[in-house]
Amino acid sequence: MFPKRKQYISRAHCAWMCCCKKFTTETPINNVVQDPQTGRIYLGAVNTIFQLGPSLRLEARAETGPKEDARTCTPPASACQDTKLLPNHNKLLLVHPSNGSLIVCGSRYRGICSLLNLTNVEQQLYYSDSKGERTYVASIEDNVNVVGVMSNYSKDGQTFSVFLVGKGYGSLDSTKLISTRILEDFRDWVVFESIIEASTVQTTPFVPRYLHDFRHAFKEDGFVYFLFSRTLDGTDNKNLTYVSRLCEDDHHYYSHTELQLNCGPNNRYNKVQAAYVASPGKELARFMTESGTYGKVVSWSKVLFIVASPDDDDSDSALCMYSLNSINERLVDIISACYSDSGKISGYPAVDIPYSYKNDEFCTSKIAVGVSFCGADFLPSPLASKPRFALKADAVLTKLGLLTAVAIAVENDHTIAFLGNNQGEVFKVHLTRESHVYSKIPGDTMGEKVNKNLLFDRSHSHLYITTEKRISKVPVQTCLQKKDCQSCAKLTDPYCGWCVLEGRCTRRSECRRAEEKNGWLWSPRQQCVKIVSFYPPSLSCKKTQKVQRCFSFHSFCSLSHFVSCISFFLSHIAVHNPTYIGIPDLNPSSVVHSDFVAVAIAVFINETVRLATREFKFYNCAATVKKSENTPCMSCVASQWGCQWNTFDHTCSDMDDSVVVVLMLSQGGKCPQFENPDPVLIPVGYKTRISFEGINLDLYQVKQHEQTEFKACLENFSYNKSPETNVLFYVKDKESGKKMDSTLNVTLYNCSMGREDCSLCKNSDPKYRCVWCAKQKACVYEKLCNTQGLEDPSDIECPDPQITDIIPRFGPMLGGISITIRGSNLGIHKEDIKSIMVVGEPCIHQEEKYSSLAVCLTLCAFKSLQQKDESVFMLYFVTPPPPHQDPIPEEVKPARGPKAGGTLITISGRFLDTGSRDDVQLCPCLGREYFGAEITCRTGEYRADKVPSDLLTVTLKYGKNTTKTFPEAFQFLENPIVLDHQPKGSFVCNNVTVAFPLQGRGFSKAMTAKEAQAFVGDVPCQVNTLQDDKLFLDPPSTQPRARSRRQRRDTRPELPFCVYAQIKFGKGEWVVGSVQYEKKKNDLSFYIIIPAVIVPMLKQSSTEMVSLLCLARHSCLIKRTEVLFSFFSLTDLMIEMEDHTNDLSEGRIPFLDYKNYTDRVFFLPSKDGANDVMITGKLDIPEARRVTVTQALNQFSNLLNSKTFLINFIRTLERSHDFNARAKVYFASLLTVALHGKLEYYTDIMRTLLLELMEEYVHSKNPKLMLRRSETVVERMLCNWMSICLYQFLKDSAGEPLYKLFRAIKHQIEKGPVDARVKKAKYTLNDTGLLGDDVEYSVLVRWTQTQGPDVTPVKVLNCDTISQVKEKIIEQVYKNLPYSLRPKVDSVTLEWRPGSTGQILSDLDLTSQKEGRWKRINTLAHYNVRDNATLVLSRVGHTQQNYDQNQENHEERNALLEDDKVFHLVRPTDELDEIKSKRGSIKDKSMTKAITEIYLTRLLSVKGTLQQFVDDFFRSVLCSGAVVPPAVKYFFDFLDEQAMKHQVDEETIHIWKTNSLPLRFWVNILKNPHFIFDVHVSEVVDASLSVIAQTFMDACTKSEHKLSRDSPSNKLLYAKEISTYKKMVDDYYKGIRQMVPVSDQDMNTHLAEVSRSHTDKLNTQVALHQLYQYASKYYDGIIASLDEDPAAQSKQLTLRLQQIAAALENKVTDL
Repeated sequence: MFPKRKQYISRAHCAWMCCCKKFTTETPINNVVQDPQTGRIYLGAVNTIFQLGPSLRLEARAETGPKEDARTCTPPASACQDTKLLPNHNKLLLVHPSNGSLIVCGSRYRGICSLLNLTNVEQQLYYSDSKGERTYVASIEDNVNVVGVMSNYSKDGQTFSVFLVGKGYGSLDSTKLISTRILEDFRDWVVFESIIEASTVQTTPFVPRYLHDFRHAFKEDGFVYFLFSRTLDGTDNKNLTYVSRLCEDDHHYYSHTELQLNCGPNNRYNKVQAAYVASPGKELARFMTESGTYGKVVSWSKVLFIVASPDDDDSDSALCMYSLNSINERLVDIISACYSDSGKISGYPAVDIPYSYKNDEFCTSKIAVGVSFCGADFLPSPLASKPRFALKADAVLTKLGLLTAVAIAVENDHTIAFLGNNQGEVFKVHLTRESHVYSKIPGDTMGEKVNKNLLFDRSHSHLYITTEKRISKVPVQTCLQKKDCQSCAKLTDPYCGWCVLEGRCTRRSECRRAEEKNGWLWSPRQQCVKIVSFYPPSLSCKKTQKVQRCFSFHSFCSLSHFVSCISFFLSHIAVHNPTYIGIPDLNPSSVVHSDFVAVAIAVFINETVRLATREFKFYNCAATVKKSENTPCMSCVASQWGCQWNTFDHTCSDMDDSVVVVLMLSQGGKCPQFENPDPVLIPVGYKTRISFEGINLDLYQVKQHEQTEFKACLENFSYNKSPETNVLFYVKDKESGKKMDSTLNVTLYNCSMGREDCSLCKNSDPKYRCVWCAKQKACVYEKLCNTQGLEDPSDIECPDPQITDIIPRFGPMLGGISITIRGSNLGIHKEDIKSIMVVGEPCIHQEEKYSSLAVCLTLCAFKSLQQKDESVFMLYFVTPPPPHQDPIPEEVKPARGPKAGGTLITISGRFLDTGSRDDVQLCPCLGREYFGAEITCRTGEYRADKVPSDLLTVTLKYGKNTTKTFPEAFQFLENPIVLDHQPKGSFVCNNVTVAFPLQGRGFSKAMTAKEAQAFVGDVPCQVNTLQDDKLFLDPPSTQPRARSRRQRRDTRPELPFCVYAQIKFGKGEWVVGSVQYEKKKNDLSFYIIIPAVIVPMLKQSSTEMVSLLCLARHSCLIKRTEVLFSFFSLTDLMIEMEDHTNDLSEGRIPFLDYKNYTDRVFFLPSKDGANDVMITGKLDIPEARRVTVTQALNQFSNLLNSKTFLINFIRTLERSHDFNARAKVYFASLLTVALHGKLEYYTDIMRTLLLELMEEYVHSKNPKLMLRRSETVVERMLCNWMSICLYQFLKDSAGEPLYKLFRAIKHQIEKGPVDARVKKAKYTLNDTGLLGDDVEYSVLVRWTQTQGPDVTPVKVLNCDTISQVKEKIIEQVYKNLPYSLRPKVDSVTLEWRPGSTGQILSDLDLTSQKEGRWKRINTLAHYNVRDNATLVLSRVGHTQQNYDQNQENHEERNALLEDDKVFHLVRPTDELDEIKSKRGSIKDKSMTKAITEIYLTRLLSVKGTLQQFVDDFFRSVLCSGAVVPPAVKYFFDFLDEQAMKHQVDEETIHIWKTNSLPLRFWVNILKNPHFIFDVHVSEVVDASLSVIAQTFMDACTKSEHKLSRDSPSNKLLYAKEISTYKKMVDDYYKGIRQMVPVSDQDMNTHLAEVSRSHTDKLNTQVALHQLYQYASKYYDGIIASLDEDPAAQSKQLTLRLQQIAAALENKVTDL
């Protein structure tokens, strides 16, 4: 029964071991993450991303390196110099489950990231290395840790997925300590861009000083937390642990606050290593609450668990806990102290401003702070706690060594911590009042630390443990391994307990009746059901009897119907209904080796489940005597079985009252026995007499009286196995021949054993009486030495010491090695050796190694070989002394090897076996492989950064004094890198060999062909040829098997058979890739489904507050009306714009990207507009000529980069009469794009042409007119140059106020009627665009529905046309999208659903009203659509009714709208009406004048409403105190310099500056917001913008404006402000003049950065093609100009142009 069970347990253990899944990588694993939805595991390893299933089966892998890169390289790498293949360490790995992507950030290319498909990482969803520094996320430094956490970011009502990143300092990294990265392109943001700029945690100076080491990031209850260590103030290197907190919706990091966390006594464990956030079990929560140090903690609270160590000592570490509530409370205390209590808590300074040099008071505010307070721009930030107010925690557990990982689980209300260390082990810790380690998961690879990312599977039943190159999936418990309750309880595992009714060790959830009282006995309580007693307690094997059994169930009462005899633990209760079991007869002869047999008695439930087991013993009294055969009587009566001894027949039997003369229990002292032998020491080889005593012999009569003393003569004994041995003599009864009790123990000894020489013999214990017998030359018992009476053996002197061997036989001349001396008579004690001389030089006796050998250490150099005759204990040599010779190493090979180590170095020479193996040390080796005539060793890993290393010295050291060196003998090189192998496949054919080359780098530098090992599958291949970049193999002629079990497991039958090709050298092993022996092509089709996008519509927040006022008779009433209107309009606009400003603060300004911006500025005004080839980028070039054309255009680009050619080119064109102003503008723009890659050169050309232009205007024209119009190419070049240089300034500074101004004008215009036909509005700044007639209207709120169930309120007017209504609905619903992505009016239909049926609304249909010959465009009032009606907006083709039944098609509708007899609000006057108006009275004319005054008042009111936005824009542009673009300062200084040179007056300089910047750039942008924003500018909005633009121009002029009643209304509108604006312009120009100059070098650096960032986005080739059209058109003139220019002739520019013309025009020229 039991042996079978042992086998069963063994099989169960094996099965559990097999369930431990593993996956091994070729390179170190940096990061591990898990997809919470699928349970997939993703490994971020060096050069590879692995996708594993939950069982760790490989599903996919993506190669991320090595990559061509350089530490100082700014990607793309193709633009860098001195690149080399570098490994790509994974720095950050995040699962983005909402869109099914994996965020992967590596160490290459400045830490840029990519997006991989979660379901197949081999599919890359996004990657770009050309977006510049804003997308550098991670670090290129191996030792810089990066953490991240997913989050959301809301702006303009739209929510984005983002991730927050915490990163330490790397010397070549982005300097952003914390950043928020977007995961999609939006407006001008690109994927992975840092969308929050917060200088307090994103600036360069502070970062290196604080040594940030980020360890964890997590999100909880609207906050984002980062856990890291850093120095206190950057002045020392002592690390402290901090947790920082940010509000998740804080888009400026104002709420960033850091709290110091102390762990252990005096913050001993001050550097955090890893962390885990989890809810504690009820038991731990209760303990934490009761302890009083964690605050109130409940089982649903969150607790931060960290493992930390002293930052300067890895010898021990600790686990500490911090309640998240306590962290938040302390953070609120810190924040409140700063913002409310002058930075103090209880009178002590509590707040610090980290990363700041400020020494003044910063906590000066007095505002109330709530729990969710998230800071403000006017408050100091970031904040940090002073050390005095750190949050302290005791160490819950301390461990020797370094803990590197932690994970927390809860089971049955108990909390378990899994702690990984740097040796690959994981400890299981039960967290209680006395937390303790109850088990350990041993590491598979000792010495490899556990990765900080310990993960549970989705069921929390397994733990994923990651070490350097392996991830394992292990169960969190091993309950089922234990097959009995005792071993289950011994686990003390909180997961486990004994399921009593099932007889299994299980988790509570796996025990069906666990909820019954004591149905599941929890392992840590150490309880089991057990049998506590039997009655009788034992039986003789000669008897058969029934036995009653009793149990202890630990209050287990529910089993009473299964068993009938129950007793309780520690208290026996009367047994009611006892149950008995019968014991079969046992054969006494079966008890032979012991005096009892133990039989296991088991109790079963339902005959299958074993409840309890206890052994019952059957004894045999006759066998008790065998336990001690020399004392049978005493053994019998002393046994536990109650046996009796029969003194007559010398037998032991069961208790029997019928036997009369017996000895019973406790009567051992009455046994007959013999004792006390004398002597007790007996020498071998000598006949000795011995005496002893007898007692209790009254039953034996000797010579008529009792004898108590006896004597015996012992013969000569022979024994030579040890110096002495114990011998037992016994006495037998003569009659029965049985032994009587005897305790006659003596010691037999042999003097010669272990005493081989005289000194050892004399050192023996005197009690042995051993002497050195000179005649026998041996140590013997004194009476065995025959000296024939000549002398006493004890007086004989020992012979002289004699040396028989010396180890080693050779030593270096300088000594310093250990020498072992063997011999005889080398002294009795270690003190007997007074000194040791070796060749006349002292050798230090190493007394701790003395036995019968002498060991000494030579220290001095040996000068000569000589012997000395010293005293007896002065050792000297009677054999030849050990030669002293110096080793002479002569050669080291090989001379180089890979940095991974493992190179076998062989040192050859003469006398290398000098000394012993233990004396020799080698560098740079880990140890010796062979010691003899040659010495070999293997190199260790080379850990320095510089590779190839310097030529290193190989050092051979003998002992302490002798060192031999080989200078510059060995060099570490880069590990070999395999790039490719050919062929990828082989045919299966016998006796066929195919050459198999591997391509890579550094092969020959690292190894020789003999040293390299290669494998294809499991078959080793011979390396035939080894070159630096190629390695040729002979692949196996037959199809090999996979080399490893895992590779064989991963081979699927439906796929081509492939095996890995590998090369191995030393310790390095590189997987080349897979070699396929059969290949099948599978075509995969990919289908992309683009679903319809349904965008919910959002409600506007403003409320209509303006009522239509009647005409006033008096001017005072008119003015009051103006004031009231302006007030209410301003209030309404402020509400609207406040909502919009909130959107703006979240980065939703629809800035165009650089390409679209330059396209619109440069080419939108062209005759083809948006269809211009420079905007579309489409060239009609035949396919057959594209290569030729591309090459020719590149040559033309090179020609344009010749200043001589370009100046001649431009001059020739400008001399041509048909080269008009439009052509000049277009040509200059083409030139700007073509030369964008070299903006420094473009600037130089522009400067040269400007100098020529100045000369012309100063000497022959009016200088004030220069730059006023684009009459020359250079003037347009200047305009484009300004546009390029001010793009970033627009985005950073002036863009926002401009966009707000545009939005305010649009809102103000659309709040009143706008005539769709004549493009006039009631509320405008432009009198020519003013809607003269007083149109009645009312404001309606429309509930608009798209294709979903949600409806959105949209404010419209009942006088709006249907198209206007659509525009307003689209504007509101799609306000978070730029205009170009919104649906157009003609692409949607509007349906009104007043009841169960719907009606399609359109501008013109059969119901349109007619007034004479005029047809009115339909409005909401026409259809009688009332307030709160529901309108449905849908794409064309998606309406629920037939579109054609309700209105005409688009062409017909458009034709109707273009009819001259269509009007909207104001019907144009007929010819008849015009005749009547000419006959009007004077009264009518005066009435018209009064109405005009009221209209001017309306203009003034609109102007007053918009005034703040106009002022804000002007200030953003004309404030020199803020940031001034370097290009402005640079160009204005250029103008000042030339003005001084030409003695130009100040007014002219002012005009030049105005013409070059405000007039040439700002007015253009102001009038055309769609040049910088993705918006639509309607005609009515354009009219108002033109008024503001004209005001801006007026402000920049020096001339005074004299106003009259006949002055234009726009000048009257801003008459009051114009003087203020003029002063702003003057101050702006003066301020720029006083600024520090911008050098040519600084300007060129700035221009180069612009070129690098944006050139690749522009249509450069198209621009070159279009430029050539001008070269072709004016070809003859250009050729003539070049022929006349000596510089052009010397450069053969004419020939080059002719060659280009021949290629581009596909014709033979006259060259």
